[in-house]
Amino acid sequence: MSVLFTPSIQDFYYDLEIVLLEKGYFGYKETADKYVADLFYDIETNLPTLRHKPAPKYYDKYGKNMCYAAFIKNRRTTWYAFFSKHEKDGKIIYLVRYIGNNHTEAHHLYEGF
Repeated sequence: MSVLFTPSIQDFYYDLEIVLLEKGYFGYKETADKYVADLFYDIETNLPTLRHKPAPKYYDKYGKNMCYAAFIKNRRTTWYAFFSKHEKDGKIIYLVRYIGNNHTEAHHLYEGF
């Protein structure tokens, strides 16, 4: 099993630290950097073992048969990794295509409830 990130997710990784600092969620570059590194490490390490759900149709714009898994970082923020699952040469590959959090994605995830 392996977890891979699309180029847009790799860009997101580098941009997220800046956004977190600019919006005042963190006061120090080192703290924001550690938060982002820990988030991506968590996704890369734990995505294959976590329970995942089919993503709503809204996320079809990122790929077919999308699923998502939740990563709780603190009592106010849950991150969601949206991914597609592939098999190549008998190996399962999780391709992360989009990442969002409860502050930006909740209204899409809970439509119809």
